[in-house]
Amino acid sequence: MTQTHARKLTADQSEDLLNKLKNRFEKNMDRHEGLDWDQIEEKLAANPEKLWSLHEMEHTGGEPDVVGLDKETGEYIFYDCSKESPKGRRSVCYDREALESRKKHKPENNAMDMAADMGIEILTEEQYRQLQSLGNFDMKSSSWVKTPDKIRELGGAIFCDYRYDTVFVYHNGAESYYAARGFRGSLRV
Repeated sequence: MTQTHARKLTADQSEDLLNKLKNRFEKNMDRHEGLDWDQIEEKLAANPEKLWSLHEMEHTGGEPDVVGLDKETGEYIFYDCSKESPKGRRSVCYDREALESRKKHKPENNAMDMAADMGIEILTEEQYRQLQSLGNFDMKSSSWVKTPDKIRELGGAIFCDYRYDTVFVYHNGAESYYAARGFRGSLRV
């Protein structure tokens, strides 16, 4: 994590990030047909803490992009759209309980705490499938997704990837971690 103490970007950081987001938005119009960048940028300018979260998503390799608009709330929805699970968020187990249960070879962090520190939510399975409808992601990596309570209470956690033209949902012990598994996040602005 870069700056967990100060959740505000400098003017230069904000400008740089907004330029990256605008360029990504324009290069991937199929992800957000009918949406207008100027309106999104206006919302971001009014919510500097959300811009900070997007900076964290970008900084850890997520390549966030707009994937929709919630017509009921008026919020724009961003997902991590990097081709593979974000590199700066890999080799983590699922949550703090899983991290603390490991006796040896503990990873440095866990997905749920990292997401909370970044001010984002881990994608649900449904959101992950929606992401996959926008392109092919995680063809070499995998991503933890929000695990139903019943599975988590039994010690498990679920993750997804994309192989053989299909989204696969798997399970593992929540304490497991792999170099090719990270997590993808969502942010509403």
